[in-house]
Amino acid sequence: MKKTIVRTLSTTALFSTLFAGSALADTYKVQKGDTLSKIASKYKTTVNGIKAQNGLTSDRIYENQILQISTAPETSTVQAVQQTTYTVVSGDALIKIANRYSVTVGELQQWNGLKSTLIYVGQVLKVSAPGQTVTITVPQPAKPAPTPAPAPTPGVQAPTSEYTVKSGDSLSKIGVQFGMTVQQLKTLNNLTSDMIYVGQKLKVTGASAPTPVTPPPAAVQPPASGEYVVKSGDTLGKIAGIYNMTVANLKALNSLSSDMIYVGQKLKVTGTASTAPTPAPAPVPQGDFSTKMVTVAKSLMGTPYVWGGSTTSGFDCSGFIYYVANQAGNKIGRYSAAGYYDRSYYVDSPKPGDLVFFQNTYKQGISHLGIYLGDNQFIHADEKYGIMISNLKSNYYTAHFAAFKRFY
Repeated sequence: MKKTIVRTLSTTALFSTLFAGSALADTYKVQKGDTLSKIASKYKTTVNGIKAQNGLTSDRIYENQILQISTAPETSTVQAVQQTTYTVVSGDALIKIANRYSVTVGELQQWNGLKSTLIYVGQVLKVSAPGQTVTITVPQPAKPAPTPAPAPTPGVQAPTSEYTVKSGDSLSKIGVQFGMTVQQLKTLNNLTSDMIYVGQKLKVTGASAPTPVTPPPAAVQPPASGEYVVKSGDTLGKIAGIYNMTVANLKALNSLSSDMIYVGQKLKVTGTASTAPTPAPAPVPQGDFSTKMVTVAKSLMGTPYVWGGSTTSGFDCSGFIYYVANQAGNKIGRYSAAGYYDRSYYVDSPKPGDLVFFQNTYKQGISHLGIYLGDNQFIHADEKYGIMISNLKSNYYTAHFAAFKRFY
């Protein structure tokens, strides 16, 4: 039997009322990798319903936890007030969100108290007007609400430890390593976005997945001649040390006239230099890439600033470099300012197209970068004005200047 009840409730009060009990209930043992959203989808219920039924005050659950799940309840229909929200992701813009929800940009600004169209990744936006009526099917109480699940005991809850972010890390990569979701990492560390930086200390639960230990290979004599492919961060001194060579021998063996090497270059690392050695392949001429960097960068003038953005809908400083470099022909990954700092080498006399780095702006360490244009001018993603050209001689950028560098 169904009956219709018309009420006006806030979203929180609504779900607290709806899921006070259920006609039939099942139990579920939390598995590794589970989230409330995943469990709710499996049982065709809601996250708020599971939380209310189990006395949970957050979305955090742990492995082997027993949850009460409503199944096949008797239902009634409730009309209630609900206001839909949306969490901003990389590449979003207000106009894009407005089109998705068939509303106007002006309405989004009004509902969220926005004075401009600037939004950031992780921001929660209201995307419907207050007072919108929705119909929700809810369980009819048939028996007392179950006792909330007991808090995890020290013997069950995974211990909390600390992890230091390394170059190339992301929340997703760290989550996989420790068997956690990105949301669990963000909740545990009070993060409001997916942005992390090298050297940052993060709380993690459990231990890192063990790496299979393989016995070391028996010592063998190096071959008469071998080849080494240069990786990011390599120097001739570092490579020479690995192979018990001198830098001079390594340069002679590869007919190098300077200490400059580049990622992907193949070097001979053993044997004796031949009388007429084959020259190492030359890198792509810097002038071509640099010119394209400047051309692409200037074509984006006026594009708005979006935290975490790396598309023409909006950029942050590192997303801008990622987009420009790839468009100019250097297929690189998406890193933070510090990540690009680690993937470039110092230059004393910068040329247009080189990178300029700044430190201690909104956080300690390398925290901002742009593309040098010459004559003390550089182009970058400014938080207030978007893609713009600034002067290195201004008091602010002089105080925070770190280095000129160039991609390997």
